[in-house]
Amino acid sequence: MTYGLNYYYQHAYFLVFLLSNSTYSSMNELLMIVLAYLIGSIPTSVWVSQYFFGIDIREYGSGNAGATNTYRVLGPRWGTIVMIVDMLKGMAAVNLALLIPHYADHSTQFLNFQIGLGLAAVVGHIFPIWADFRGGKGVATLFGLVVGISPWTALSCAGVFLLVLYLTRFVSLSSILASVAFPVFILVIFNVENEIYRVFAIAVALMVVLTHQKNIGRLLKGAESKVPILKHRDRRRQRRKQSSGSQV
Repeated sequence: MTYGLNYYYQHAYFLVFLLSNSTYSSMNELLMIVLAYLIGSIPTSVWVSQYFFGIDIREYGSGNAGATNTYRVLGPRWGTIVMIVDMLKGMAAVNLALLIPHYADHSTQFLNFQIGLGLAAVVGHIFPIWADFRGGKGVATLFGLVVGISPWTALSCAGVFLLVLYLTRFVSLSSILASVAFPVFILVIFNVENEIYRVFAIAVALMVVLTHQKNIGRLLKGAESKVPILKHRDRRRQRRKQSSGSQV
């Protein structure tokens, strides 16, 4: 069968159209991932410490550019502000996926792209281009990522974090146990079917444990610092011990 030139022109045009659309879509996705990294790279604690206190938070306390060290060095007010902003970075990154119309009708692809954007923000937080690639551990940004994707899971992990923090006052231990609980919620309790999200949940738990190796060592030695909250509770316990000891 012989085809006319118009037939070949039409098919060639259609092929070029598909390739150009695919290239355009890929470029948009790449731009969104770069933007997510740049958002994650905002070194909240470093900028706060330099602008308001004239110091670099990384030269004090644990040397970490995160909310926990800010809480210890600069106080609860600034530590809370840094934690909220770092969480918002993760939430903002995953919501960049809304700017790509291609994913609107594909929930699985949309979720996978959100995970990719969130991870880019976490990488930016750990290795911020705006602060000589010396950032924090990414826990707050990770939590913001989870809030943006699955709020109920985030709320459950927050419950674990707050419970452990109330009982121990160790932020590091609270973060580790909340991250370990994350894949339990995803795989067992909520039974999320998305395979990439399930692998992501396990990877998050492993990453948080690995990035807290020094903290784990200090916890085992009894040398880990506690955050300055609930001190009145500890003082009451101390007074009870002293009174019971004096009675004996």
